[in-house]
Amino acid sequence: MTHIAFQPAGPSVEVEADYVVVGSGAGGATAAVTLARGGARVVIVEAGPWRDPDDYPSSVYGAMRDMLESWGSTFTRGRAFWPLVQGSLVGGSTVINSAICVRTPGDVFERWQREMGVPQSSLADAVWGAQDELERELSSEEVPPAARGRSNLLAKRGADALGFDSHFMHRYVKGCRGDGQCLQGCKADKKQSLNRNFIPEVLTRGGSVLSCAPATRIVFEGQRAVAVTGRFKHPQTRQNGATFSVRARKGVVVAASVTHSPLLLQRSGVRNPMVGKGFRAHPGAPVFGCYDEAVDMNTGATQGWASMAYRDKPGFKLETLALPLDMLSGRLSGAGDLLMERLTEFRHIAMWVQACRAESVGEVRSTATGKPAVHYTLHREDMLRFREGMYLVAKMHVAAGARAVLPSIFGMPYKLAPDEIDQLKDASLDPRAYVSILSHLFGGCMMGQDPARSVCDGNGRVHGYANLLVADASAIPSNLGVNPQHTIMGLARVWSQRMLEAA
Repeated sequence: MTHIAFQPAGPSVEVEADYVVVGSGAGGATAAVTLARGGARVVIVEAGPWRDPDDYPSSVYGAMRDMLESWGSTFTRGRAFWPLVQGSLVGGSTVINSAICVRTPGDVFERWQREMGVPQSSLADAVWGAQDELERELSSEEVPPAARGRSNLLAKRGADALGFDSHFMHRYVKGCRGDGQCLQGCKADKKQSLNRNFIPEVLTRGGSVLSCAPATRIVFEGQRAVAVTGRFKHPQTRQNGATFSVRARKGVVVAASVTHSPLLLQRSGVRNPMVGKGFRAHPGAPVFGCYDEAVDMNTGATQGWASMAYRDKPGFKLETLALPLDMLSGRLSGAGDLLMERLTEFRHIAMWVQACRAESVGEVRSTATGKPAVHYTLHREDMLRFREGMYLVAKMHVAAGARAVLPSIFGMPYKLAPDEIDQLKDASLDPRAYVSILSHLFGGCMMGQDPARSVCDGNGRVHGYANLLVADASAIPSNLGVNPQHTIMGLARVWSQRMLEAA
């Protein structure tokens, strides 16, 4: 079989397979390749286009245009309008993230059992075994010394000086060159995004990919999912093309993302009242340090250092993140000549972030046009964690030798001297005061044993349906407190293997 890209208006495209997988990101691609390795004929239906490294843009502007849905214009609706970062292309967010590989902590499974009734013993060992396989298959490795870059080394220096544990990241990257292009897709083809391995493997095993093909609904016969339908959409003009229908002889896997999987189930007639509920995230915000020596944060791994020392208490994780000039300019206050003057310090700036392990809960709903709307606001306890994380990052910069800190918080001075950072302890607790994004999303189709409190069970199967599986982060019923890609892929592999066994 083959890759079917955008098809103009005309006769409907009709395809048949054993399994249809909606979405090609971490969950969808992993489920698809697992099913294909089990001998099944698989069709992947992906709303975004197929991009290879030669197609990747060189700027974040280009990445927003070519790789994010609607230029990344999905925002939370609540006290603050914070953007959600999600890829919309074959390979999903694995193409535009930093490929961070963190095994699922044991306390996560314990929480799922305690709060949602998901048996820990039957899931934890299976996921960890799958993660062992995935680390080998996707060349998980620590960021090599030659690719660490000045910003990551300074972060390690600051953490060591303050005396808390930290590490250089493990990532799914084979021989990272430190080009600092993770957010635009790795043009050097070192990052193991799933459009470069799992999805091509599905094709070699007789499967197909429909790209530029947003799914409209799942078709049911009784309690069995039997097809996925939709209409092609041109990736540039956004014009509708031909309709398509993919018949599923054995089952349907939904992995369309936290924002789209719930809406697809709702449009398809799944009446579970928990669909869309339980949205959670890692809200993150930067603190910049200005150094006397050049940092050149875009030299080296985009994200190469992290700490989980405060994951449990107060509840945040720390990471480096490098932004290119065109994106950094939107994070600094000022305009015109003032902004240009501030940007002259670009080569001397290091950007580190805290990502709050927030317990606030929101909901994914559909707008009148059918697009997702995320209703979400951080409560006071989360904002206290959020602010404490910002203060700790500022302390790290000072400990690493920064001559000034840029807090990027409304109501605070643009720049703080090292002896002034205690002002951050009294920074606003209003979410609107912060330049934040939501990069790790959870929930909307939460797993659990009780159908009154969850959408799918501990095997990812949607309650009440015989052959309908959810295999993305929408099934995760809690905030992990770690980068989620490895957990998503581990769950997708285990659940799709069990789906094969049950067929």
